[in-house]
Amino acid sequence: MSAKFRTTDYQTAFAGYEAVRHRLPEAGPPRETEVAATLAEVAEHYDSFLLDAFGVLNIGESPVPGAPERLAALRAQGKNLRVLTNAASVPVEDLLAKYHRLGFDFTMDEVISSRQVLLAEAAKHIGMRWGVILPEGAAVTDLAALNFHLLADNPADYDAVDGFLFLGSAGWSDTRQALLCRALVAQPRPLWIGNPDIVAPRENGFSIEPGYFAHQVAEQTGVEPLFFGKPFGNAFDMALATLPQPVDPARVLMVGDSPHTDVLGGNAAGVRSALLTPYGFLAGQDVGAAMLTSGLYPDVLLQAI
Repeated sequence: MSAKFRTTDYQTAFAGYEAVRHRLPEAGPPRETEVAATLAEVAEHYDSFLLDAFGVLNIGESPVPGAPERLAALRAQGKNLRVLTNAASVPVEDLLAKYHRLGFDFTMDEVISSRQVLLAEAAKHIGMRWGVILPEGAAVTDLAALNFHLLADNPADYDAVDGFLFLGSAGWSDTRQALLCRALVAQPRPLWIGNPDIVAPRENGFSIEPGYFAHQVAEQTGVEPLFFGKPFGNAFDMALATLPQPVDPARVLMVGDSPHTDVLGGNAAGVRSALLTPYGFLAGQDVGAAMLTSGLYPDVLLQAI
């Protein structure tokens, strides 16, 4: 099966995250959750805001209602704003251009993507030949410093590389997944995942993301992937390093729509977390049941941005 986006439903996605909790960070101490109408109600308690993209800034190609205005107001109050996104299929320049089209005024140093986190680590491994998984025609300008080959349907390409960088899953097929698994069984090698998300919320359901395929590979081959991006600490380390130093974690709020990436990641990183429910992963779902089942509670439950 091959398509631009493979899709699934909320129940399957939630169960998928719960099934792989052993590969995710520990959540840390339990949190007491307060309910707030918007970020304006809690802004005085925080100096810096780490913002997820899907479900917080935008749904597909449309901004979340009120998001550009809310963030402009926070900026006017002197707050530090950072986008922390697992969108790894495009360079950060493309993400910034998209946010500008949607009405946000972020600068380049205010956007931190899981792709950047992965590439910063890959740059340390001089001499590695990487097999890169990306949608056909995707931009690769930021990969120029790497020795890489884009993987498609040629089995020999999977055998010829020293490791794999999985950045985007649009168009990824069962055939290519089988080639990757076969190659790793024959010769175990590093498998780095630039987007740990199992799914991403879109206008019409949930697209299946690289994390979904990575966990399948682990189960089928025994090769444990290395994940870059939320909920893992490497993404938070990079984002926090961009803030004015020293950083007080209690004054940093991670704002996201997903319990298993944004809330878990923020809590594990030692910062505060806020769960925005109307537009993203939990839109239309029983939020209380999701928190109870997962045991993942944010510091703030937001009714709107």
